[in-house]
Amino acid sequence: MRLGIQLGYGGEGFAQAVDEVAEFEAAGADLVVVPEAYSFDAVSQLGYLAARTTRMELASGVMQLYTRTPTLTAMTAAGLDYVSGGRFSLGLGASGPQVIEGFHGVAYDAPLARTREIVEICRRVWRRETLVHEGERYRIPLPPARPLKLINRPVRDRIPILLAAMGPRNVALAAEIADGWQALFLDPAVSPEVFGPALAEGRARRDPALGPLDVMVPLPFAVAEPTDHLLARHRAQLALYIGGMGTFAGDLVRRYGYVAETATIRELFRSGRRAEAAAAVPERLVHATALVGPPADLRDRVARLAAAGVTTLLVSPLAATRAERVKEVVELKHVLIDGSL
Repeated sequence: MRLGIQLGYGGEGFAQAVDEVAEFEAAGADLVVVPEAYSFDAVSQLGYLAARTTRMELASGVMQLYTRTPTLTAMTAAGLDYVSGGRFSLGLGASGPQVIEGFHGVAYDAPLARTREIVEICRRVWRRETLVHEGERYRIPLPPARPLKLINRPVRDRIPILLAAMGPRNVALAAEIADGWQALFLDPAVSPEVFGPALAEGRARRDPALGPLDVMVPLPFAVAEPTDHLLARHRAQLALYIGGMGTFAGDLVRRYGYVAETATIRELFRSGRRAEAAAAVPERLVHATALVGPPADLRDRVARLAAAGVTTLLVSPLAATRAERVKEVVELKHVLIDGSL
């Protein structure tokens, strides 16, 4: 199992956060993931990270497929792969109507069809094919223009693509065409039942040349008792996604069995009672979707994540000081290597 670092959305203190990422790299972290949402763009920060790291992989988590043309997405990924010396993975996702329509003013339509076509176009661009694409959603070139191919020769003609997905059809698509699946709020106790059929459906159509699917899960992380204070930010994030970020997270949590709780959180959040919405997030869900606990509990939790098919942990260290956060990342790396903590 690989160990990754998931950066936050805020952007405040980014230079200091990158200093810390360099220490995480020295401590054995395998990759760092930069989000986008409706905060700063991921690309500028990934370019900065490329210059400040030497070994660890870099990934977007995730670039939104509606806000860039397919060819610009491919060009941007090739550029990030170039400046990082072949260390970039393209994390790509449809986001949701609230962000795409509410912030970008772009119609949110046909996410699966668009995802499939964009993945196909990106891979053709990276192979430097003369680009001709006649799809349901994208047509390249538009007449009477002539087709072109990428001027530069990419470091790699197969940059890994990581698709973010929560719904069954999106998860099946990720398992079919992507190098990795970026999950969110994964509860290992129920995820095989909730995601298993979709993953099996996608893998049945998967090209063996893609290799095994990398299953990536973001988790708040600390070697400590899981107190309310330590998990407060995670609880608030769950409330935001369930109550305020469209339907996808709410649908997922309902599939986990929290039907009435989802309706309550959504009603409270949308009426402006955000603290009450966070308080309504079920305790079991908060703990199940975090990696926080004393050493013995963490070893067991990592084992359960592995049994659920997770291959990459994307942790957000929660310890109070930088020294403690780096120390705990070292300890977690030991768990992943030999089971010790």
